[in-house]
Amino acid sequence: MGKIASQSVWTTVSSYVGVLIGYFNLLWLMPYALEPNQIGTFRTIQDMALLLVPFAQLGVGHGITRFYPRIQSHINAFFTYSLLITLVGFLLVAGLFLVFKQQIVDAYAVNSPEVVDFLGVVLFITFFAVLNTILDSICRSFLKVAIPALIREVLLRLMLALLVSAYLFDWIGFDQLMWGLAIAYLVALLGLAIYMNQTRIFSLDFTGFTFPQGFRTEFIRFSLITFLGTAGAILIMKIDSLMVSSMIGLDANAIYTIGFSIAVVIEIPRRAISQVVMPVIAEHFAKQEMAPIQSLYQKVATYQLLICLLLFLGIWANVDNVYHFVPKREIYEAGKWIVLLIGLGKLSDMVFSVNGEIIVFSRFYLFNITATLIMCVAVVCFNLIFIPIMGLEGAALASLMAMFLYNLIKYIYVKIRLGFDPFSWDIAKLVVLGLLIWALQHFFLPRLEPVILDIVIRSLSITLLYGLGIYFLRITPLLQGQLWEMILKNIGKKS
Repeated sequence: MGKIASQSVWTTVSSYVGVLIGYFNLLWLMPYALEPNQIGTFRTIQDMALLLVPFAQLGVGHGITRFYPRIQSHINAFFTYSLLITLVGFLLVAGLFLVFKQQIVDAYAVNSPEVVDFLGVVLFITFFAVLNTILDSICRSFLKVAIPALIREVLLRLMLALLVSAYLFDWIGFDQLMWGLAIAYLVALLGLAIYMNQTRIFSLDFTGFTFPQGFRTEFIRFSLITFLGTAGAILIMKIDSLMVSSMIGLDANAIYTIGFSIAVVIEIPRRAISQVVMPVIAEHFAKQEMAPIQSLYQKVATYQLLICLLLFLGIWANVDNVYHFVPKREIYEAGKWIVLLIGLGKLSDMVFSVNGEIIVFSRFYLFNITATLIMCVAVVCFNLIFIPIMGLEGAALASLMAMFLYNLIKYIYVKIRLGFDPFSWDIAKLVVLGLLIWALQHFFLPRLEPVILDIVIRSLSITLLYGLGIYFLRITPLLQGQLWEMILKNIGKKS
């Protein structure tokens, strides 16, 4: 049990150290070292590659988590088989990418022609990143999440910082910077492979593909279906950036990227919690234990919102202060309202809890096809409608609407099929508390000079009021034990 708690703590620490490095990269180093169109090119290529990853993965990552408890007698053969399926998926995606390359070129030729020069980088990043996600899933099956998180969240961002710094000092050119992005993903992959080899988590086994009857068919069917759910989540994260580059330009994407990155920090706790919760949900479904899943569903919703709402309040209240430190801020502060809209979209993810994970590991995982198709159509249509009308804010509004619609559809389905509901009075209390605290600091706390003093006073005031509100409103996660205690109780036997 202590081992699991340690993994959770170090995963969270890695996530936030990674956030700090990411903030330094995106809010200071890149605006200082690169021109807006270069930042736009950098992020467009990266986002395009990461958008292809779930399609190349074919859902195998979730398949590993779901079927690992049933196949432990053939574990190395199972993991090797999963890697082979992923390689096939990458070849299919790479083939389609090359077939439709001219259409991609045409989409960016007018407003963002620089992107066309680096389409080869996209496939290299996709290849290294998709293998990384599979190895990460294998580690997660053994509840080894700390080192993979360190590599993913910290090491990769440090390498990107070194690349941009090398460009700043004229040690490399912009072309080398872009190809170095692919090399950074390769180094992260090699680091994870070395860790797995040293800990003996996994070794290749091509001789033991004798699985129980029907297992391979069920595994492949589940993976192919659930990859759509993963693809949907990534699509919401990346499609707006790609459409901004295509429809407006690379400078606009740089502004959008920085605003989006400021907002997205509020979902970091959700990522850390999800890493631990997914194997727990999978095991409870395997044992047909429904009550613990409902309890987890509701407590995760409250706990996530409790943490992430505080982060959102701090970020939005200090948004002008944050942009104050961004080099060339007169360019990038145009993305201020993107922070608000994307932040609200991420809060909707917190409120609806782990509905996606529940669907993926339940017998109703086929619903991912319907939900994802609706979401894919919605996010593209919303962007096509709102970008021409509202520009950058239109892309952010499209993402907000798509995230809320996607979560609402999954919530309704889980409620009808399984009877699970994440909502409680604590959710309502937190929403009211958040609105009240924002109004108090906005209308009654004057702006102070210097900026650092304003950040400190404003943040401390919000935190103090928030803590007092939680205490007097008797929000349950702090009064009835931490979420982690329940998770540890559920999976303690694995340690």
